[in-house]
Amino acid sequence: MWIADGWKDYEVMDTSSGEKLERWGDYILVRPDPQVLWNTPKTHGGWKKQNAHYHRSNKGGGEWEFFDLPKQWQIKYKDLSFNLQPFSFKHTGLFPEQAANWEWFGDIIRKRKAENKDKEIKVLNLFAYTGGATIAAAKAGASVTHVDASKGMVTWAKENAALSGLSEAPIRYIVDDCGKFVEREIRRGNFYDAIIMDPPSYGRGPKGEIWKIEDNIHPFVKLCSQVLTKEPLFFLINSYTTGLQPAVLAYLLGIEVSSKFGGKVMADEVGLPVSSNHLVLPCGASGRWCSL
Repeated sequence: MWIADGWKDYEVMDTSSGEKLERWGDYILVRPDPQVLWNTPKTHGGWKKQNAHYHRSNKGGGEWEFFDLPKQWQIKYKDLSFNLQPFSFKHTGLFPEQAANWEWFGDIIRKRKAENKDKEIKVLNLFAYTGGATIAAAKAGASVTHVDASKGMVTWAKENAALSGLSEAPIRYIVDDCGKFVEREIRRGNFYDAIIMDPPSYGRGPKGEIWKIEDNIHPFVKLCSQVLTKEPLFFLINSYTTGLQPAVLAYLLGIEVSSKFGGKVMADEVGLPVSSNHLVLPCGASGRWCSL
């Protein structure tokens, strides 16, 4: 498992009864987690000091219960800064386990820049959400094209970039359906040295386009392979879809990327350490391809 263990402002403090106790900077949240199947005693003092609690409904969805939480606050990961706020379906605007991947591709970008400081490294970040991967790649020295169908998420990503001192960085923000955008880039003859994608299990584009990961992920990876340069650096796929195993992501990258460009394919779970008991909480899967 790839473990995001470099955080100081974020911590999984404890887990029990389908929930995780988290510290986000100065605030403690309780949120549901489908991987927490154990019912252990909630002896950690944080359970009694929570600032907000997301209660899942038996009918689907759920709602926040607030005790003492600002509408927005910030946390840092090393030299990256993020705006947080509680919003629909338990989210805060950040997936902290992705720091494990930020470290991985950040090292690749920095190594290539060290070899040739004048070379532009173009990264395409698809389903880019609030820009965690975008600002990590930009901080490492890449030029990033950030694509998401939600205008609100793209605005949030710009705010995170500004917080991280990247207001003037070479980041291009695009509000668009990811598939339509890639198709246009193919027609334009635009190519990228690396691709990051974090596709949802199910979603709709700005014009009602339907995305279902089990139907669309392979054709989409195949499509994206057409906008890679002749000597690409890396390709990252993240998935939070239950039942989509790391080996599936590895197989997709092997079929559509490694077969064309060589390199190395890896896939594994990503996880977060639990400070109270030294367990690691699984948080989805990632598939990685790199040429190095």
